[in-house]
Amino acid sequence: MPPPPVDYSVYLVTDPTPAILGAGRTVVEVVGAALAEPEKKHIGIVQLRDKNADARAMLATLAALHAYTAPAGAPLLVNDRVDVAVAAMARGHCEGVHLGQDDIDGATARKMLGPDAIIGVTASTVDEAVSACRDGADYLGLGTVFATTTKTNTKHVVGTAGIQRMLQALLEAGFGHIPAVCIGGIHTSNARRVVFQSGFRPATADTRDGTIADAAAPQGKELNGVAVVSAIMGAADPGAAAAALAEQVRLGKTRGPNDFYRAPSAAKAATEPVQVSPALVQRILQALHETTPLSHNMTNLVVQNIAANVALAVGASPIMSNSGAEALDLARLPGSALVINMGTVTPESLANYVKAIAAYNAAGRPVVFDPVGAGATDIRRAAVRTIMAAGYLDVIKGNEGEIQTVYLSGLNDEDRAREEAEAGAQRQQRGVDGSNTLDAAARRRLVRRLAAREKCVVVLTGAVDYVSDSRGERVAEVADGHPMLGEVTGTGCSLGTVISAAVSAAATLRKEDTNGEEIDTFTAVLAGMALYERAAARAAVLPSVHGPGTFVPAFLDELARCRRAAAANDMAWLA
Repeated sequence: MPPPPVDYSVYLVTDPTPAILGAGRTVVEVVGAALAEPEKKHIGIVQLRDKNADARAMLATLAALHAYTAPAGAPLLVNDRVDVAVAAMARGHCEGVHLGQDDIDGATARKMLGPDAIIGVTASTVDEAVSACRDGADYLGLGTVFATTTKTNTKHVVGTAGIQRMLQALLEAGFGHIPAVCIGGIHTSNARRVVFQSGFRPATADTRDGTIADAAAPQGKELNGVAVVSAIMGAADPGAAAAALAEQVRLGKTRGPNDFYRAPSAAKAATEPVQVSPALVQRILQALHETTPLSHNMTNLVVQNIAANVALAVGASPIMSNSGAEALDLARLPGSALVINMGTVTPESLANYVKAIAAYNAAGRPVVFDPVGAGATDIRRAAVRTIMAAGYLDVIKGNEGEIQTVYLSGLNDEDRAREEAEAGAQRQQRGVDGSNTLDAAARRRLVRRLAAREKCVVVLTGAVDYVSDSRGERVAEVADGHPMLGEVTGTGCSLGTVISAAVSAAATLRKEDTNGEEIDTFTAVLAGMALYERAAARAAVLPSVHGPGTFVPAFLDELARCRRAAAANDMAWLA
């Protein structure tokens, strides 16, 4: 009878250092506490990692650990030491080994351990992952996802985009059936979004050339789970930590990074026009009017005044706070949403952004990222990478140069060079100006590639705005604003404020509220943009408007007027 399948959802890797365990605790005690309720199976597999112990000590520890792992049905593996694994398996005290890239190869380990042993291999590149599978690996440990203090000899910090690339390569090489976990900086507050974002799924419309994918193509490859060290080994209550992680992994596989994320029920072809009914726009704006969502803006002083006034005009409640510590409280408020405007980048502001993203992710509240001037300097490009790694972003909004920079920030050096050559992207970007070098088809490709990789809505602004859903399948073109918006500082940034309010309001709606029409972040973003851009177009042609100075008050008036009309079920302004 074959052994039961392994549940890789939560993979516990031990660490004997007091800095991780805490004073007076041992590895066996912590693992025992984590597996105290074996029937609940929060942990599916355990690895003994101890770089300094000799073989005799490791064998004794394995015997003690197996008394807990065996009743829980969690296989026990040894890190690196095939010789120890051979001896422990002979005694019935472990089930296999996990190998690094500098250890004995998988094929040789299989000959030494036999066909029933579980053999896992660490991989941090596409070639390493595919080679390990060809050598017969039973599962892969991919990473490092984020930098950690428990493993200092990392070859690569790959991020969720790197995990995606490896899963895609496994699928294309015919190894989609091989389980894979990721490791490196994973804990309860980010496990859900890491599992969600790391999975690879071919888009219905290919994100490279816009053609429709083969219907018989593989459906995708998801992460099977996360491997953690300090998240459990350093927890005050290891059992509770294991249970919390298991729940977050489950949510990442089934519901995405927050409770509002909803995948479209049926994908549309890339060439099919995206239509959002006025009735659905009206219902979202009515919800915005009724719920008064909190728009928490972390932005620069130049933008704060107009962004706050725009928020009030559309029915939101603005708060302008750049404190990451304060975000912990604001994120818990019903209907709150975060806007990060990277207009001013300092070490202090960047640290506050990271804290705020973590707080809003933990609360399941939407986050809108505006990478202002992202490509202008090395400091800003580095800031983009930090923010992208800090958590899940529901919406990324920027001009062409900014969106290009965000997209390139998630690529490895080889892919980045290819993409830059293909797009003709220039390294320097002038301040916050949009450097429009791409044609319409290239812009569509750009937003879809970034959206499909990050699994979030992407808005590329310009004379024509391009908006992609979080699968990179539906792309809407919005051309209803007015050039006057470009003559007033802060109007582009204020669009992020409106988007945050619309997404937060839409999250309160259910299908029965919208006559069965699908509603997700993508739809909410389009509703907010419809209000914003139509109000601008109406304001710009009023007789009282003679230029930017008279445009701003007229624009605020029109925003409020259109919002109140929508609340009263009057959508004539959208015609």
